[in-house]
Parts: sequence; structure tokens; C-alpha cells
Amino acid sequence: MADLKELLEQRAAIERQIAEAQRTARADAIAKVRTMMHEYGLTTADITAKASGSARGGAGRKVAAKYRNKSTGESWSGRGLQPKWLKAAINSGAKLTDFAV
Repeated sequence: MADLKELLEQRAAIERQIAEAQRTARADAIAKVRTMMHEYGLTTADITAKASGSARGGAGRKVAAKYRNKSTGESWSGRGLQPKWLKAAINSGAKLTDFAV
């Protein structure tokens, strides 16, 4: 059976081999990426730029207002819960179409 010193030396040798394999794999990946960038005429700005639509389907984008309170300028896109100003106006007898943009 190997003694502790031999096992530690083996571990150190294996860790060096792992580090070298990681460096080689990383260098290969970088070379492939550079080749593809050249082939497709891409720049680093193209790679780091956000896509036009997010992976979540465009969540977080502003939606145009469909309803506007002409007296206060408040608006609502028609999505989500109705704002208090609109609820109050409807409860007072106004129609939703009165606020259409």
C-alpha cells in the first residue's frame, strides 16, 4: 500500500494534469469562438448585446397606453388591475371607452 507522501505526490500530479486539461479545453473553445466570429462577421459587441426580445418573451417592456385620464394625464395600458382613478371614474358613471386613447 502507498504511504501518505506518495499519495500526496500523486494527487499533486493529477491536479497539475487537470489544470493543464482545463487550459487546453479553454484555449480550444476560444479558438472555435474566434473562428465562428470571423466566419459570421461578428464583433464582441454583437456577442454581448442584448437580444431584441428577452428570453422571458419580452417581459419588462413598456406597453403603449390604451386609456388616459385627460384631466390628470394618468394612463393605463389595459393590462393588469385597473388603476384606482379609472375604477373611481367608472363607479361615478363614466364608461371605459370615454378614456380610450
